[in-house]
Amino acid sequence: MSDTQQDSRPAPVDSLFESAILDIGIPPCPAVLDRFMAEMGKDEPDFQRLAGIIGTDVALSASLIKTANSPYFGMRQRVRSANEALTVLGLKASSHTVAGIILRNSFPNVSNLERFWDASARIARLSAWLAQDLKLRDLHVNDAYTFGLFRDCGIPVLLGYFPEYSKALAEANNDSERCFIEVEETEIPTNHAMIGCILAQSWWLPEELCLGIRNHHELAKIESAHSDLPMLSRKLIATSQLAEHLVQKKLGLSITQEWTKLGVACLQLLEVDEERLEILYAEAPTTEMAD
Repeated sequence: MSDTQQDSRPAPVDSLFESAILDIGIPPCPAVLDRFMAEMGKDEPDFQRLAGIIGTDVALSASLIKTANSPYFGMRQRVRSANEALTVLGLKASSHTVAGIILRNSFPNVSNLERFWDASARIARLSAWLAQDLKLRDLHVNDAYTFGLFRDCGIPVLLGYFPEYSKALAEANNDSERCFIEVEETEIPTNHAMIGCILAQSWWLPEELCLGIRNHHELAKIESAHSDLPMLSRKLIATSQLAEHLVQKKLGLSITQEWTKLGVACLQLLEVDEERLEILYAEAPTTEMAD
């Protein structure tokens, strides 16, 4: 890759901390995604070349087509090729989708992750649905979907590296008072939000998504009028948290205590009142969103 293409990567959020924990085993950006993003970084990306890159991985190509045909993207006609998928999704949505598809296949040495990935997929799809339904300014469907997929991507990294992390994760899920990442750090020297942020950066995700991943358990970053977190990052956090709450309420899956701590702030940020929330409880298509 040329120096110009390398410089187009997002800048590290915290380069000193990043260099200190890279040995944890964060999956490197796969070659196919590197090639795809390098082509996308050109002034005039070649759709045929992009489709050819995707086509080198049959499973990836099939997954991109399946995603493009999913109802949360609202396409009227079914696509039948990677080239068509790229065209109807657009470059930005396609790049995020490709990264999300690859993410799920990047942890072959971590067992028992099916429930985790299923929950992430449900949250991502419902986040996209909420982005459409709430019609909040500058909150786009593909950003909400991608953030939902990557929000907790630090968890499988830590499960594969720290034997004691599963205990920390269970404690954090059950703690209704302390910040989630504070509970994690009582058992290990880092947390899944920071690790997930670094992974997202190295996989070319936009800065607002990376910052949202890093701060998605921090109440002060979400609710404060003086927060230094970009508004898009805050809206992404709030949307995914509401999506997770809706899934938990309707399906009883992956119960955590985060809504108790963050729910009020998220609803205020999304401009959702109690009446609207009751409508979302009734209308959210959680049962149709399994793989």
